Amino acid sequence: EMTRVSNKQTVFITAICSPDDRQRAGWLIDSLRAFGGTLSQNPVWLFESDRRAECHRLAQDGLTVIPIQVPEAIKPGLFSEKVFACAQAEAMAGPDIGSLVWIDPGCLMVNPPVLYQLGNDFNAAFRPVHIQNVGLRADQPLDAFWKGIYAEVGMAEVSATVQSFVDQRVLRAYYNSHAFSVNPALGILSRWLEHFQALVCDAIFQQAACQDAPHQIFLFQALLSALITKEVDHRRLYILPPQYNYPFNLHDRMPAEHRAGVLNDVVTFAYEDRSLNPAEITDIVVEEPLRSWLAAHCAA
Repeated sequence: EMTRVSNKQTVFITAICSPDDRQRAGWLIDSLRAFGGTLSQNPVWLFESDRRAECHRLAQDGLTVIPIQVPEAIKPGLFSEKVFACAQAEAMAGPDIGSLVWIDPGCLMVNPPVLYQLGNDFNAAFRPVHIQNVGLRADQPLDAFWKGIYAEVGMAEVSATVQSFVDQRVLRAYYNSHAFSVNPALGILSRWLEHFQALVCDAIFQQAACQDAPHQIFLFQALLSALITKEVDHRRLYILPPQYNYPFNLHDRMPAEHRAGVLNDVVTFAYEDRSLNPAEITDIVVEEPLRSWLAAHCAA
């Protein structure tokens, strides 16, 4: 794997919004420490919005637990904790931090995630979305949802496209948010919060474009995609390879030629509701040392 030239630090961030997240965040941090290679001892900032989650039990070297109070105005918006935590992390990041890496609690790292380290050549690193969902095919006209998002961030139209990984559709730029990296100096994450609040509080937009569950769920991700498209020069946006953010939760829906054969070969993966007990994983090979690690952590 290439490593990026940078004299700046990479910080990993995640958030806990439920007692379930607490256990997952623990696994995530342990997986970084076990398999993260040159990044294994990097700082982790853990934002805690659920007091019941009792994160102090996770206290360890290199881990900072930061309590957050999500503003009432954005609480109706799904994933408001994630947006707020990212903006808080950006506000905390001094000039010595060059990469802020968000990673969902429902993800694990199984190889050194070096490409999240932006170095001097890139300002952000993302994967395309896995499935189209609320995305628009490149040949479709803008709908009310995307038109409202683009208007909010100050764009009329978008020519950039991505190919979704699982269903292989060419879409207007729409990025996966299980894990991504941004340079905090750009201020994108604080603007994400501002625009998110504006759209969550916009009753007309909510009623016209955000009525159904998919649009409510993915508003935060679509908005971030629009901001990245608008504010990061395409030459400074690194599209991560498929070993990053591998959708283990969608493994059975994956075209055979894109499906990982060995879980140890990916770098980071999302599992969401899938069991991580190696005794229950029958559709992909899990080799040592990952097999024993999963059995010890996740088989209960």
